[in-house]
Amino acid sequence: MQRLNGMFGLAALGWVASFSALPAAAQALNERLQTCAACHGEDGNSKMEKIPSLAGQPEFFVLNQLVLMRENVRQVEQMMSFVKDLKDEEIQGLAQHYAGLKPMPTDETVDPALVKRGAELAQRLRCASCHGDGLEGREQMPRLARQRIDYMFEAMQAFRDNRRSGADTAMTAVIVGVSDQDLLALAHYASTK
Repeated sequence: MQRLNGMFGLAALGWVASFSALPAAAQALNERLQTCAACHGEDGNSKMEKIPSLAGQPEFFVLNQLVLMRENVRQVEQMMSFVKDLKDEEIQGLAQHYAGLKPMPTDETVDPALVKRGAELAQRLRCASCHGDGLEGREQMPRLARQRIDYMFEAMQAFRDNRRSGADTAMTAVIVGVSDQDLLALAHYASTK
């Protein structure tokens, strides 16, 4: 009986310890989110030039990208100081948070002629086969819909020109040889989805 009481005591101690860790973990995550918001926006929708919106990105995509950056496989100079000491549970929390936010339309000026051209190119290049019919992304494939035009344009150039570390080579193969004007059209189109 004494042994049973000891087991219950240990179980209760573990239960209390787990709850006392929750506020600290939540506070740490909140601090991380405040840091992220400085560039990616309070609601995950970036207003900063060439900074991606994270709202509505697939959870696995965000998780994967943060791990790749933390492990220095994907090098994004502006992010390195923020991700280098991220704990796995913080990465999971950030990924869940951003996946749950609503992507909003970009505040950039959209050119209707480029949107039309981009729609044609997206169909020809079969963007939906990886990124989803509404370009909403899935699993490790990012959401392109409602992404910033300037960011998308620069990111696609980097993929095309093989300048993106830690990148999926499938994307490079899809857009190799696509002109800057056509990449810009794709970015305009995706921003309107």
